Amino acid sequence: MRRRPSVTSRLGWRVVQCLVAALSLCLVGSALAQDPTTASTDPEIKPDIDLYALMSGTCSKLTVDGREFPCKAVAFFHSEKGRAHFTVALDDPADDSHIIAFSGINGHRSRAQQDLYELPVDRMLLNSKDRPRVDGIPVPATETSAGVCRQIGNFASLQVASVTCRATDQAGRAYELQFVSDGSPITLRRVRQTTPNIQHDPYQ
Repeated sequence: MRRRPSVTSRLGWRVVQCLVAALSLCLVGSALAQDPTTASTDPEIKPDIDLYALMSGTCSKLTVDGREFPCKAVAFFHSEKGRAHFTVALDDPADDSHIIAFSGINGHRSRAQQDLYELPVDRMLLNSKDRPRVDGIPVPATETSAGVCRQIGNFASLQVASVTCRATDQAGRAYELQFVSDGSPITLRRVRQTTPNIQHDPYQ
């Protein structure tokens, strides 16, 4: 069986572009997804992402409503208020803006297994070339969902072994991610210096 190339080694600088797109998706927040017209007028709507991590490896499985895709990039975003996103840029020849995010709140590290981080998923953020844009930023659709993401890794040493996510939205559409690291350290960036609750920050 032919081995799938690493998403980062295969794409090089294009991964950085995907990361920027993914970051934009998460920064707009759920409020913009519900009402894009408030983006430029509501001073209370502002990004609250405090850190993000880019992971190097392969997506052994990535399905969206029964369709399978390769992936361009996988990243994790964390907000000051505890909401987190596992965000995937799909390698979709028909849509270079195809990005999904498994989003949830109150993610936590397991007390019994310190290298396990679990995120209950309560919504999916869906972006595509057809989504409306505000100030040049595509605004994702928000689909209420139920599911969970599990990340295995040693956060202190910036190593992530795998990420698995499964979720189903209210319309019955299923989403699944199986990501396996290539062993490279994650690329971690703090957008702002904050002191989030250690229970909600897997990289503390």
